[in-house]
Amino acid sequence: MSEEFLAEDGTRIAYRDDGAGLPVLALAGMTRDGRDFDILADHLPADIRLIRLDSRGRGASAWADWHSYSVAQEARDALALIDHLGLDRVAVIGTSRGGLLGMVMAAFARARLTGLCLVDCGPVLERAGLDRIGKHVGLAPPVATLAEAAARLATSTGFLNVPPGRWADEAARRYVQLEGHLGLPYDPALRQSYEAALAAPAADAWPLFDACDGLPLALIRAANSDVLSAETAAEMARRRPDLIRAEVPDRGHVPFLDEPQALAAISAWLAAVRDFAARPQPAATAP
Repeated sequence: MSEEFLAEDGTRIAYRDDGAGLPVLALAGMTRDGRDFDILADHLPADIRLIRLDSRGRGASAWADWHSYSVAQEARDALALIDHLGLDRVAVIGTSRGGLLGMVMAAFARARLTGLCLVDCGPVLERAGLDRIGKHVGLAPPVATLAEAAARLATSTGFLNVPPGRWADEAARRYVQLEGHLGLPYDPALRQSYEAALAAPAADAWPLFDACDGLPLALIRAANSDVLSAETAAEMARRRPDLIRAEVPDRGHVPFLDEPQALAAISAWLAAVRDFAARPQPAATAP
């Protein structure tokens, strides 16, 4: 069941907080919400406290001015949630846009993180993949039922050998069944924000990645991804030789996170996070 808090601008933000132990904040992709991590939740060890955020305008969170649907604002919302829960530090697992939020948090609030796991996300995102995603943002599919939507999802770019029933579950997370048609579980105005972001000059995000230096870092890439290239993943590994890295076969953007390769990487990353979190922290510097 979702809980809520108010962001700095008064927007109501929803989240789920399950389990006890090492806190892991899960941040979903552009049009997705915390339910994206329901599959992963079933595979996590008992000592993990999984906190699933619905970013503003998504899931159970309130809609807001579309100008506030930005990586910077959503990263601030994530930090506000950490404060709301009274936590000093969390590990972050971020899928797609959620990974960008995690890198921003590492760059501007590094002391609040104990590690970062990037899922099919990096400092360079391929324009072809972003354009493909942009064709669907803010638009419900032209079908009447979730069953029809599941059939369409089964043709998703790059996905093969998907478990039976998975696309039906995905359709139920991505759309809302209405009278004779489907709706969206997010603010359609995200389309305006997305288009504005794509129209802006591309920023160099490598400094954000480099800001993760010293933190336990993992990268899970879909082998058939059209968003994160193999070349970018290789450069990330070159810059961080200790990068915990997995490539998930038969998956496009993004993996489901119950694949053996993804689970092995997450397990190794959580072990590194536990070790990092147990280290003594430097004393605060007197003003």
